Amino acid sequence: MINPMQIALIKKDLRNITSNKRLFSVMLIVPLALAVVLPSMFILITIFVPKSVSDFQSDFQSLLDLLPQSAQTGDPGHMVMNLVLNNIMPVIFLMIPILTASVMASSSFVGEKEKRTLETLLYCPLSLKQIFNAKILASFIMSMMVSFISFITMILVVETAMQLTMGSMILPDIGWLIMMLLVSPAVSLIAIILIVRGSAKAQSMEESQQRGVFLILPVILLAVGQFTGIMLVNSWLLLGLGIICAVIALLAMKSSFRKFNYETLFK
Repeated sequence: MINPMQIALIKKDLRNITSNKRLFSVMLIVPLALAVVLPSMFILITIFVPKSVSDFQSDFQSLLDLLPQSAQTGDPGHMVMNLVLNNIMPVIFLMIPILTASVMASSSFVGEKEKRTLETLLYCPLSLKQIFNAKILASFIMSMMVSFISFITMILVVETAMQLTMGSMILPDIGWLIMMLLVSPAVSLIAIILIVRGSAKAQSMEESQQRGVFLILPVILLAVGQFTGIMLVNSWLLLGLGIICAVIALLAMKSSFRKFNYETLFK
Protein backbone atom coordinates (compact mmCIF):
# COMPACT_ATOMS: atom_id res chain seq x y z
CA MET A 1 0.00 0.00 0.00
CA ILE A 2 1.08 3.57 -0.73
CA ASN A 3 0.99 5.78 2.34
CA PRO A 4 0.23 9.55 2.32
CA MET A 5 3.90 10.48 2.67
CA GLN A 6 4.75 8.54 -0.48
CA ILE A 7 1.89 10.25 -2.32
CA ALA A 8 3.28 13.62 -1.19
CA LEU A 9 6.74 12.64 -2.49
CA ILE A 10 5.25 11.52 -5.82
CA LYS A 11 3.40 14.83 -6.19
CA LYS A 12 6.59 16.73 -5.36
CA ASP A 13 8.56 14.91 -8.07
CA LEU A 14 5.80 15.52 -10.63
CA ARG A 15 5.72 19.22 -9.77
CA ASN A 16 9.50 19.44 -10.00
CA ILE A 17 9.63 17.97 -13.50
CA THR A 18 6.74 20.06 -14.85
CA SER A 19 8.20 23.27 -13.38
CA ASN A 20 11.60 22.62 -14.96
CA LYS A 21 11.08 24.12 -18.42
CA ARG A 22 14.23 22.58 -19.91
CA LEU A 23 13.48 19.01 -18.85
CA PHE A 24 9.75 19.27 -19.49
CA SER A 25 10.30 20.62 -23.01
CA VAL A 26 12.68 17.75 -23.79
CA MET A 27 10.06 15.33 -22.46
CA LEU A 28 7.42 16.77 -24.82
CA ILE A 29 9.40 17.52 -27.99
CA VAL A 30 10.33 13.91 -28.80
CA PRO A 31 6.78 12.53 -28.28
CA LEU A 32 5.43 15.40 -30.39
CA ALA A 33 7.85 14.56 -33.20
CA LEU A 34 7.10 10.83 -33.08
CA ALA A 35 3.33 11.11 -32.60
CA VAL A 36 2.53 14.06 -34.88
CA VAL A 37 5.36 14.94 -37.28
CA LEU A 38 6.34 11.40 -38.31
CA PRO A 39 2.79 10.13 -39.14
CA SER A 40 2.11 13.40 -40.99
CA MET A 41 5.22 12.84 -43.11
CA PHE A 42 4.05 9.33 -43.98
CA ILE A 43 0.67 10.69 -45.06
CA LEU A 44 2.26 13.39 -47.23
CA ILE A 45 4.53 10.82 -48.86
CA THR A 46 1.51 8.63 -49.52
CA ILE A 47 -0.33 11.50 -51.20
CA PHE A 48 2.50 12.57 -53.49
CA VAL A 49 3.83 9.15 -54.61
CA PRO A 50 2.61 7.72 -57.95
CA LYS A 51 -0.95 6.45 -57.79
CA SER A 52 -0.60 3.38 -59.99
CA VAL A 53 -0.42 0.17 -57.97
CA SER A 54 2.78 -1.07 -59.59
CA ASP A 55 4.70 2.17 -59.12
CA PHE A 56 3.28 2.79 -55.71
CA GLN A 57 4.02 -0.62 -54.28
CA SER A 58 7.56 -0.83 -55.62
CA ASP A 59 9.01 1.19 -52.73
CA PHE A 60 6.99 -0.68 -50.13
CA GLN A 61 6.89 -4.14 -51.66
CA SER A 62 9.15 -5.84 -49.13
CA LEU A 63 6.86 -4.70 -46.33
CA LEU A 64 3.60 -5.32 -48.17
CA ASP A 65 4.67 -8.89 -48.94
CA LEU A 66 4.80 -9.55 -45.20
CA LEU A 67 1.15 -8.60 -44.76
CA PRO A 68 -1.59 -11.27 -44.78
CA GLN A 69 -3.23 -11.73 -48.16
CA SER A 70 -6.48 -10.31 -46.81
CA ALA A 71 -4.72 -7.03 -46.09
CA GLN A 72 -3.14 -6.74 -49.56
CA THR A 73 -6.29 -5.56 -51.29
CA GLY A 74 -7.93 -2.18 -51.79
CA ASP A 75 -6.56 1.30 -52.45
CA PRO A 76 -2.73 1.31 -52.39
CA GLY A 77 -2.56 4.52 -50.38
CA HIS A 78 -4.98 3.22 -47.78
CA MET A 79 -3.10 -0.08 -47.66
CA VAL A 80 0.25 1.58 -46.99
CA MET A 81 -1.17 3.91 -44.33
CA ASN A 82 -2.75 0.91 -42.60
CA LEU A 83 0.68 -0.72 -42.68
CA VAL A 84 2.30 2.40 -41.21
CA LEU A 85 -0.27 2.94 -38.45
CA ASN A 86 -0.74 -0.65 -37.28
CA ASN A 87 2.61 -2.27 -38.00
CA ILE A 88 5.39 0.32 -38.14
CA MET A 89 4.27 3.03 -35.71
CA PRO A 90 3.83 0.73 -32.65
CA VAL A 91 7.56 -0.04 -32.66
CA ILE A 92 8.56 3.59 -33.13
CA PHE A 93 6.04 4.56 -30.44
CA LEU A 94 8.00 2.47 -27.91
CA MET A 95 10.64 5.20 -27.88
CA ILE A 96 8.19 7.58 -26.17
CA PRO A 97 7.83 5.79 -22.79
CA ILE A 98 11.57 4.98 -22.75
CA LEU A 99 12.66 8.56 -23.45
CA THR A 100 10.08 10.01 -21.06
CA ALA A 101 11.14 7.58 -18.35
CA SER A 102 14.81 8.37 -18.90
CA VAL A 103 14.24 12.12 -18.42
CA MET A 104 12.04 11.72 -15.35
CA ALA A 105 13.87 8.86 -13.67
CA SER A 106 17.34 10.29 -14.24
CA SER A 107 16.46 13.26 -12.04
CA SER A 108 15.05 11.13 -9.21
CA PHE A 109 18.02 10.95 -6.84
CA VAL A 110 20.69 12.90 -8.71
CA GLY A 111 18.25 15.81 -8.84
CA GLU A 112 18.01 15.71 -5.06
CA LYS A 113 21.82 15.72 -4.89
CA GLU A 114 22.10 18.72 -7.21
CA LYS A 115 19.52 20.67 -5.19
CA ARG A 116 21.16 19.55 -1.93
CA THR A 117 17.85 18.18 -0.66
CA LEU A 118 18.87 14.51 -0.45
CA GLU A 119 19.68 14.64 3.27
CA THR A 120 16.33 16.31 3.99
CA LEU A 121 14.53 13.65 1.98
CA LEU A 122 16.20 10.85 3.91
CA TYR A 123 15.12 12.42 7.21
CA CYS A 124 11.45 12.16 6.25
CA PRO A 125 9.38 9.43 8.02
CA LEU A 126 9.77 6.96 5.13
CA SER A 127 12.06 3.96 4.81
CA LEU A 128 14.65 3.96 2.03
CA LYS A 129 12.61 1.31 0.20
CA GLN A 130 9.47 3.45 0.38
CA ILE A 131 11.37 6.42 -1.01
CA PHE A 132 12.81 4.24 -3.78
CA ASN A 133 9.37 2.90 -4.72
CA ALA A 134 7.85 6.40 -4.65
CA LYS A 135 10.53 7.63 -7.06
CA ILE A 136 9.81 4.73 -9.42
CA LEU A 137 6.05 5.29 -9.26
CA ALA A 138 6.38 9.03 -9.95
CA SER A 139 8.43 8.34 -13.08
CA PHE A 140 6.01 5.59 -14.16
CA ILE A 141 2.98 7.88 -13.80
CA MET A 142 4.61 10.61 -15.87
CA SER A 143 5.77 8.14 -18.52
CA MET A 144 2.28 6.64 -18.90
CA MET A 145 0.62 10.06 -18.98
CA VAL A 146 2.88 11.24 -21.80
CA SER A 147 2.42 7.92 -23.65
CA PHE A 148 -1.38 8.01 -23.55
CA ILE A 149 -1.55 11.69 -24.48
CA SER A 150 0.84 11.03 -27.37
CA PHE A 151 -1.24 8.08 -28.56
CA ILE A 152 -4.51 10.04 -28.49
CA THR A 153 -2.84 12.96 -30.29
CA MET A 154 -1.37 10.66 -32.94
CA ILE A 155 -4.71 8.98 -33.64
CA LEU A 156 -6.49 12.33 -33.92
CA VAL A 157 -3.85 13.67 -36.33
CA VAL A 158 -3.80 10.53 -38.49
CA GLU A 159 -7.58 10.13 -38.68
CA THR A 160 -8.14 13.82 -39.45
CA ALA A 161 -5.44 13.85 -42.13
CA MET A 162 -6.74 10.61 -43.67
CA GLN A 163 -10.30 11.94 -43.78
CA LEU A 164 -9.21 15.22 -45.38
CA THR A 165 -6.82 13.72 -47.94
CA MET A 166 -8.23 10.28 -48.76
CA GLY A 167 -11.84 10.53 -47.63
CA SER A 168 -11.50 7.48 -45.38
CA MET A 169 -10.27 6.55 -41.92
CA ILE A 170 -8.01 3.81 -40.53
CA LEU A 171 -8.83 2.36 -37.15
CA PRO A 172 -6.01 1.16 -34.87
CA ASP A 173 -6.05 -2.62 -34.49
CA ILE A 174 -5.76 -4.79 -31.37
CA GLY A 175 -1.97 -4.46 -31.48
CA TRP A 176 -2.31 -0.93 -30.12
CA LEU A 177 -4.33 -2.22 -27.18
CA ILE A 178 -1.53 -4.67 -26.38
CA MET A 179 1.03 -1.91 -26.83
CA MET A 180 -0.66 0.61 -24.53
CA LEU A 181 -1.77 -1.78 -21.77
CA LEU A 182 1.11 -4.28 -21.69
CA VAL A 183 4.23 -3.53 -23.74
CA SER A 184 4.55 0.19 -23.05
CA PRO A 185 4.05 -0.06 -19.24
CA ALA A 186 6.45 -3.02 -18.98
CA VAL A 187 9.19 -1.38 -21.07
CA SER A 188 8.71 1.89 -19.19
CA LEU A 189 9.05 0.13 -15.83
CA ILE A 190 12.25 -1.64 -16.91
CA ALA A 191 13.75 1.66 -18.05
CA ILE A 192 12.71 3.45 -14.86
CA ILE A 193 14.14 0.80 -12.51
CA LEU A 194 17.49 0.74 -14.30
CA ILE A 195 17.76 4.51 -14.51
CA VAL A 196 16.59 5.22 -10.95
CA ARG A 197 19.25 2.83 -9.63
CA GLY A 198 21.80 4.56 -11.81
CA SER A 199 20.59 7.95 -10.60
CA ALA A 200 21.43 6.99 -7.03
CA LYS A 201 25.08 6.45 -8.00
CA ALA A 202 25.40 9.21 -10.61
CA GLN A 203 26.82 12.66 -9.93
CA SER A 204 24.96 14.41 -12.79
CA MET A 205 21.76 13.96 -14.78
CA GLU A 206 23.73 13.43 -18.00
CA GLU A 207 25.55 10.51 -16.43
CA SER A 208 22.27 9.10 -15.15
CA GLN A 209 20.58 9.31 -18.58
CA GLN A 210 23.27 7.25 -20.32
CA ARG A 211 21.54 3.97 -19.45
CA GLY A 212 18.46 5.07 -21.37
CA VAL A 213 20.48 5.09 -24.60
CA PHE A 214 21.08 1.33 -24.37
CA LEU A 215 17.33 0.72 -24.04
CA ILE A 216 16.61 2.73 -27.19
CA LEU A 217 19.02 0.69 -29.35
CA PRO A 218 16.89 -2.52 -29.50
CA VAL A 219 13.86 -0.43 -30.51
CA ILE A 220 15.85 1.26 -33.27
CA LEU A 221 17.10 -2.12 -34.54
CA LEU A 222 13.53 -3.47 -34.52
CA ALA A 223 12.33 -0.46 -36.50
CA VAL A 224 15.18 -0.81 -39.01
CA GLY A 225 14.33 -4.49 -39.38
CA GLN A 226 10.82 -3.54 -40.44
CA PHE A 227 11.86 -0.96 -43.04
CA THR A 228 14.32 -3.40 -44.58
CA GLY A 229 11.65 -6.07 -44.87
CA ILE A 230 13.33 -8.51 -42.47
CA MET A 231 10.24 -8.73 -40.27
CA LEU A 232 6.94 -7.00 -39.61
CA VAL A 233 5.60 -6.49 -36.12
CA ASN A 234 2.08 -7.83 -35.61
CA SER A 235 -0.27 -8.34 -32.66
CA TRP A 236 1.14 -11.78 -31.78
CA LEU A 237 4.71 -10.49 -31.76
CA LEU A 238 3.68 -7.53 -29.58
CA LEU A 239 1.90 -9.89 -27.18
CA GLY A 240 4.98 -12.09 -26.88
CA LEU A 241 7.23 -9.06 -26.43
CA GLY A 242 4.87 -7.66 -23.81
CA ILE A 243 4.81 -10.86 -21.78
CA ILE A 244 8.61 -11.14 -21.84
CA CYS A 245 9.04 -7.49 -20.83
CA ALA A 246 6.42 -7.83 -18.08
CA VAL A 247 8.28 -10.80 -16.58
CA ILE A 248 11.58 -8.91 -16.77
CA ALA A 249 9.97 -5.86 -15.16
CA LEU A 250 8.56 -7.93 -12.27
CA LEU A 251 11.92 -9.62 -11.67
CA ALA A 252 13.72 -6.29 -11.85
CA MET A 253 11.25 -4.75 -9.43
CA LYS A 254 11.83 -7.52 -6.89
CA SER A 255 15.61 -7.45 -7.14
CA SER A 256 16.18 -3.72 -7.72
CA PHE A 257 16.39 -2.78 -4.05
CA ARG A 258 18.85 -5.47 -2.93
CA LYS A 259 22.00 -3.44 -3.49
CA PHE A 260 20.39 -0.09 -2.79
CA ASN A 261 21.44 1.48 0.51
CA TYR A 262 22.46 4.76 2.15
CA GLU A 263 26.11 4.20 1.25
CA THR A 264 25.16 3.96 -2.44
CA LEU A 265 23.36 7.32 -2.29
CA PHE A 266 26.26 9.18 -0.73
CA LYS A 267 29.06 7.82 -2.90
